[in-house]
Amino acid sequence: MTDVRLVIFDVDGTLVDSQAEIVGAMGEAFTAEGLTPPPRAAILSIVGLSLPETFRVLCPAFDDATRHRLTAHYRAAFRDHAAADLQRRSPLFPGAIDAIRRLHAQDRTLLAVATGKSKRGLDRLIDQHDLHGLFISQQTADFHPSKPHPAMVLACLADAGVRPGRAVMVGDTTYDMDMARAAGVATVGVGWGYHAPASLRADRIIHDFADLDAALDTLTGETA
Repeated sequence: MTDVRLVIFDVDGTLVDSQAEIVGAMGEAFTAEGLTPPPRAAILSIVGLSLPETFRVLCPAFDDATRHRLTAHYRAAFRDHAAADLQRRSPLFPGAIDAIRRLHAQDRTLLAVATGKSKRGLDRLIDQHDLHGLFISQQTADFHPSKPHPAMVLACLADAGVRPGRAVMVGDTTYDMDMARAAGVATVGVGWGYHAPASLRADRIIHDFADLDAALDTLTGETA
């Protein structure tokens, strides 16, 4: 019998198109401090990092107190946005839910999440998109160092009881890929996310969720 394998998904930019939420909340955070928000491209480039690391990267010249206030403003704005229709504002990418359910139905495959979101944010997203019971491990920024530190991936492996050689990380940013490599896990980069596919240096790049299964089978040494 084939060993169980683990597929670890990033969320923002991989499963969910949350750029409207993120850019909107970031704009409100900077405006609340009387500051000009960064360009959209700069904001999307840091998606996946934990919030403290996000503001360290975006605002290296700001003092800690200012970055702390920006973090608080962002969280408040994001909560306000999420009170609206999250399914409309942060939709799943085409094919995402079918791919998740298809993989979940396989006896040999376990699913997990490793995201820069907070636990509260991930819980809300799971509620809104009815993703309950699909992920054996849900790792968030609340309890780990920011990506690309491998802590979240290592926790997913421990929860699933799967060795690194039987796991694959699916993500859209260099932070996802570097995190996975640091844990000894293979990588699939998606072509629809927030970092250019060529920058990912992933083991496989896919441009449609329909191609995910074949990429996973190749990386875990299985056939379709």
